[in-house]
Amino acid sequence: MNWNKRVRQVHRWLSIAFTVTVVATTVALLQEEPAIWVSYTPLLPLALLLLTGLYLFALPYAAKRNGRRRAARAN
Repeated sequence: MNWNKRVRQVHRWLSIAFTVTVVATTVALLQEEPAIWVSYTPLLPLALLLLTGLYLFALPYAAKRNGRRRAARAN
């Protein structure tokens, strides 16, 4: 499998994990005596989503740059 495809797949699964943790956190904080530490559980998937999202965002720009380099070498 291609590295970019793997990152996309990880990004998709992280989005599901983030959604589940946000829903679980909301339910936990609606209890009578909520545990405050529960509100921090979505932060790990969110940080990983940020990293993979930035990588996916930069892919087209990196491809353009590599294309220019290859064109310059061919000339």
